[in-house]
Amino acid sequence: MKKEKRQKKILELITERPIGTQESLTLALNEAGYPATQATVSRDIRELGLRKVSGDGKGSRYVAGATGKNTAYRQILSGGILSIEPAGNLVVIRTVSGTAMAVGAALDNMALPGLVGCIAGDDTLFLAVRSIPEVEPLIRELKTFQP
Repeated sequence: MKKEKRQKKILELITERPIGTQESLTLALNEAGYPATQATVSRDIRELGLRKVSGDGKGSRYVAGATGKNTAYRQILSGGILSIEPAGNLVVIRTVSGTAMAVGAALDNMALPGLVGCIAGDDTLFLAVRSIPEVEPLIRELKTFQP
């Protein structure tokens, strides 16, 4: 469970701000209350399939890569989603406290059909769906992530 939470936090951190080195990621994790060594972070980067991309003239940064991406995202979703409810062309997701941002980042990066974007709080997500007919298929897909 500790590893899963740390990896969720890594995805959250690299989504929130540009992080380009293992050292800076380790520091950010430690500052966020997730003690980790650089060796641990290196393994997490590999398991999450993170890759580096060039920034806008400001060096490189980690992003979720294609390799292993969906597996890592599925782990985040299965550990974080508590309930899923439709509301017009929105979907409201309740999550474990403190995981809504990580769940939202995972969903945004999975390119699910019909999903336009997410707004996350602490334990609640609002998903904007392109049209009402696309809500139910999206909910069915989201429910496959629940344990």
